[in-house]
Amino acid sequence: MTPSSRLPRLRFTPGTQIFLALVLGIAAGHFIGEPAKLLQPLGDIFMSLIRMCVIPVVFVSLVCGITSLSDLAAMRRIAWKSVAIYALLMSTTAVLAMSVAGLFEIGKGFDLPLAGDVSLVVEPTSLKDALMAAIPSNPFKSFAEGALLPTIVFAIFFGLAINLSDERGEPVRSFFESLSAVVFKLIGMVLKLAPAGVFGLMAYVTADHGFSALGHLGSLVAVNYAVLAVVMIVMCSVLLGAFGLNPLPFLRKMLPVQLFAYSSASSAATLPLNMETCQARLGVDGRIASFVLPLGSTINMAGLASYLGTVAIFASNAYGVELTTGQMAMVVVTTTLASIGAAGIPGAGLVVMSLVLASVGLPLEVIAVIAAVDRLIDMCCTSANVTGDTVTAVVVARAEGALNVEQYNRA
Repeated sequence: MTPSSRLPRLRFTPGTQIFLALVLGIAAGHFIGEPAKLLQPLGDIFMSLIRMCVIPVVFVSLVCGITSLSDLAAMRRIAWKSVAIYALLMSTTAVLAMSVAGLFEIGKGFDLPLAGDVSLVVEPTSLKDALMAAIPSNPFKSFAEGALLPTIVFAIFFGLAINLSDERGEPVRSFFESLSAVVFKLIGMVLKLAPAGVFGLMAYVTADHGFSALGHLGSLVAVNYAVLAVVMIVMCSVLLGAFGLNPLPFLRKMLPVQLFAYSSASSAATLPLNMETCQARLGVDGRIASFVLPLGSTINMAGLASYLGTVAIFASNAYGVELTTGQMAMVVVTTTLASIGAAGIPGAGLVVMSLVLASVGLPLEVIAVIAAVDRLIDMCCTSANVTGDTVTAVVVARAEGALNVEQYNRA
C-alpha cells in the first residue's frame, strides 16, 4: 500500500459543496471587488440550464402526480389541504411582517420624493385579466414563454383527461412515467454544476451591491430577514410539531435547498432540487410531492407576502401616511392575493408591489427606491417560499398517511 493510498479522501455532500460555493462567492465578490463581476457568466449559464428544466419538470411532475392519484376524492383533499396551508402561511407572514415593521417604525424620517424623474408605475392587473391569463389559449406558447401558471392549469386538465380515459389512457400514462425518469435524470446532470453556478451568482451579487447596499434601507432588509427567519424556523417547526413530527430533521435537510434558493432568488429554479430533497431525503410520497411542490412554486409566496407587507409600512412611514386598521387589513388581503400566482422568478415583487400600494392609496414612487435592495430581500424571500412549499408537502403527506417517517427521521 503506497502512502498516498492511505490518505483519506475528502468527500463533500452536495449541500456542503453549495454552502462552500456560497461562502467563497461572497468572499470573492467582497475582496476582489469589481473584477469579480466577470464571474457572472458562471451563474447565468447555470441559471439558463435550470430554467431549461423548469417547464418539463412542472408539466411532467404534475401530470404524473395527477395520474397516480386515480382517486379523485383523494386529489381534492390534497389540493384543498395544500391551498389552505399556503394561504395560512402567507397571511400569517404578512401580519407578522407588518407588526414588526410597525413596531420598529421602519421608513420613518426617510425623505422620499413624491414625484420625480424616476418612477416605476405598473398598472394593476384586474381579477378578470388574472383569471384569463391563467387559462392557456395556446399551451405550447405558455411552454415557450416559461409561464408557470398556465402550464400548471393545462397539466391539471391533461392529467385528469388521462385518468378519465381509463384503459385507453394507459399508454399515455406509461409514457409520462418514463418521461419523468428521463427528466429527473436530466435534473441530476444539471445539479452537478450547482456549486459553480452558486459561486458565480454570489460573487457577482456581492461585487455589485457590497455590504453598503443596505444604507438607509437597512431596516427594511433587516426586518424581512428577521421575520422570514422566524417563519422558516419557528412557524414551520410549530406546524410540523402539530402533526407529531420532529422539526430538526426537516431543518437540517432543507439547508442545501434554502442556500440554493437564496443564491438563485428563484422558486422555479429551485424546484428540481426541492423535488429531489422532498422525496429522497424527507420521505414524502412521490404522488404528493409531484402535485404539491409545483403548485406551491406558483401560488405559495410567503416570502413575498412579508416583503410586500413591510414595504407598505415602510412607504406609509416614509410619506407620513397613517394607515387605518381597515387599510392594514386590506394590505394583508391584497398581499396574500397578489402573492398567489406571482412568477417564481427574481424581481417578481417589484411587479406586484404596485397593486398592494395602490390598494391603500400610497405613492408608487417608493418602488424605484426599494429596487436598490430588491435583490437582497428577494433572495431571502425565495428561501422562505421553498421552505413553505416543502413543509406543506411533508404535512399533507403526513395527513394522508403517505410519509415515510423512518426516512424523514434518518440522519
